[in-house]
Amino acid sequence: MSTYVYGITASSHPSLPEGMEGVGKPARPVRIVKEGDLAAIVSDAPEGLRAKRNDLLAHQNVLNEAGAAGPVLPMRFGNVAPDDAAVTSVLAERAEHYRERLSTLAGKVEYNVKASHDEQAALHRVMADNPEMQALAEANRQAGGGSYEQKLQLGEMVVAALQGREAEDAVELHRALEPAAHAVSVGPESTGWLANLSFLVERESAEVFLAAVEDARKSHPHIELRVNGPLPPYSFIEPGPSEPTGAAPESAGSQAGRE
Repeated sequence: MSTYVYGITASSHPSLPEGMEGVGKPARPVRIVKEGDLAAIVSDAPEGLRAKRNDLLAHQNVLNEAGAAGPVLPMRFGNVAPDDAAVTSVLAERAEHYRERLSTLAGKVEYNVKASHDEQAALHRVMADNPEMQALAEANRQAGGGSYEQKLQLGEMVVAALQGREAEDAVELHRALEPAAHAVSVGPESTGWLANLSFLVERESAEVFLAAVEDARKSHPHIELRVNGPLPPYSFIEPGPSEPTGAAPESAGSQAGRE
């Protein structure tokens, strides 16, 4: 039977609560697979696994329980290896990398920050910063709305100005929050967000980071911020360019070691 992998930790990691269950219906018992000084938190993988709410919550619960007792490299939902032997093979092959990551991530959690514009507030800001747009808008108003060409010109100017403001705000937000974090990972771009950033933060000083987020809110009232965390450090399983630590070995490409 194939093996579902929740995370990787040290073989000395405290035991999980007795009877802990993971994904599947019925839920599969969670167990530990060891290889040297490393271990993987696993269960049997159910057939036809899909990202349904119950299984997503079960995956998260296993990581929360394990992470509360010590550092864990969390795997994304859906990591499946052919069997336990494949898991231990990856643990042996990437042992140096996993040791470095466990050391770096010890005592740290992830906060994800997504930012978007309050449309009206952002529009007021770009208009206030652009005398040319103000003049054109006033001319159109005095002309009863302006011609089609004038409306089109103003609309294009507004769109360009808002896009430029989004880019500037993304950079400003990154710079404002980075000093309060150990590392930063830039997430994939998506419609609706001007920034999607994940921050690696010391668990014991998370209030410092959250205070920095509140300061950013106050200094950028035209930006709406959504903060999710603390989370297992999913975005930092591989070292990023913003980390002060040295680079780890390249990924071996195994399912058990990838998102």
